[in-house]
Amino acid sequence: MNTSVFTKPVTTLCMATLLVAMQFPAQAAEFDLQTATIEDINKAFDAGALNSEKLTQLYLNRIAAYDKTGPKINAVITLNKEAMALARKLDAERKAKGPRSKLHGVPVVLKDLFDTKDMPTTAGFLPMKNSQPMYDATVVARLRDAGAVVLAKVNMSDWFGVPKEGDQSTVLGRTLNPYNLDLTPGGSSGGTGAALAASFSQVGLGSETGVSIRNPTANNSLVGLAPSRGLIPRAGQVMTSFMQERCGPMARSVYDVAALTDVVAGFDAEDLMTSASLGKTPTVSYTTFLDKQGLRGARIGVFRDLFRKGEMHKEGVAMLEKAIAEMKAAGAVIVDPISTGIDLFPLLEETRTNYYEAQFSYNLYFRRLGPNAPIKNMDDLLAKGGSLVKPSIVKGYKEFNSLMHHPDFLARKDTQETLKDAAVELMTKYRLDALVYPFKSVPPEPHMEKGLEKDNPFSSITGLPAVLVPAGYTQKENGPIAVEFLGKPFSEPTLFKLAYAYEQISKNRKQPASVPTLPGERFTY
Repeated sequence: MNTSVFTKPVTTLCMATLLVAMQFPAQAAEFDLQTATIEDINKAFDAGALNSEKLTQLYLNRIAAYDKTGPKINAVITLNKEAMALARKLDAERKAKGPRSKLHGVPVVLKDLFDTKDMPTTAGFLPMKNSQPMYDATVVARLRDAGAVVLAKVNMSDWFGVPKEGDQSTVLGRTLNPYNLDLTPGGSSGGTGAALAASFSQVGLGSETGVSIRNPTANNSLVGLAPSRGLIPRAGQVMTSFMQERCGPMARSVYDVAALTDVVAGFDAEDLMTSASLGKTPTVSYTTFLDKQGLRGARIGVFRDLFRKGEMHKEGVAMLEKAIAEMKAAGAVIVDPISTGIDLFPLLEETRTNYYEAQFSYNLYFRRLGPNAPIKNMDDLLAKGGSLVKPSIVKGYKEFNSLMHHPDFLARKDTQETLKDAAVELMTKYRLDALVYPFKSVPPEPHMEKGLEKDNPFSSITGLPAVLVPAGYTQKENGPIAVEFLGKPFSEPTLFKLAYAYEQISKNRKQPASVPTLPGERFTY
């Protein structure tokens, strides 16, 4: 082919492009570690303004400044000593081959009940301080395969033991809430919540039997996903309930939660609950559903059954009413009220199944640890844990030998299905994309105070997916409040779209004052 005929037009085009570039120079981009999304990080990576080594060091700097010194957030149990070396390797790999995923080179923290083959997994329980798993949990293996940097294992509510009053665990003690150091970060994924609020990492994983993804998400002004039952595998995760237990992505933005869900979701043969997800997940990234105009035309039901009444709830409920008004102003069709016609709060307290399932779930986990595990089964747990072990665990081990025909367990399981069907029927009847309500309408409680009638466990009881987004802060305590979007099974794409649109119009989240910006975290490129 004679290419000379293309020389003049191409040259002319290049000159024209150069002239335009000279007249309209590229706009400088601003990077701020505490507000950057994974998308922002990848743009900075692509521009050569940032790499994984630098990003990981920035997070390590914050941990050094604020975790055991300064405000002493005290979230980190185990720091990955190989994190910087791994970041450098991932930088070299990116340069040679390109990124494996959006999470390539991105630091993540893990609630310390997800098994890691290179770091201990304590479950917050002192007798397991040196428990070293043989294998990664499925979600951890997927994170590593995606190129994420596992930066640290973080504190949690003690899974097996009774810590000192006001503490989270017998391993690390008390973790503080960056928004108000006198308040709890929430159980049981409080370490993940506090670490992310303090910007010790970009994203993190929590888990819940009842509300333990959503409570620290709300308490620390984060975004969190309590996924559809069966969406994210639990193999290699300490569980109390094989029915209710869920792994939950947590972050400071909807985008990051969606990107993290891309990596960890999907079928796993080690957790047959995930067979429910087959054919029901998108074939494209969850991030592709994010739309700033996502509320326009959406049909959202106000689930009044989950609004609490009384003076202590007024301020939090007012924030939710404001959020609903903002959704309506953004073009959503608000259907209000939506009700099952049932007094749900007393019923929800009588539908949890984890007390019956606990010993069977624990033995399932212990068997995975191998012959050198400090605790190999329930008998070991009671013998080596002694008086430290929760009385409820001891009681359950004596009482529940089989669930095959246990009337109370079966009745609770049936009630869970009934409530799930009732919510789905309401959404179908009124053609709703989601239900909305306060996760809880009171701020986080002080460390030494036990919370009463606060949260809404409806999502965990029914196994329906929920996404939480910051709704504001109480005036007296600076206590974060969250709005919860609940959907039908495997409706995560729709929930992410609605949550993202609300996040973008409300911009409620603010940075905690106790952990200010450090040098190098903000730059222009």
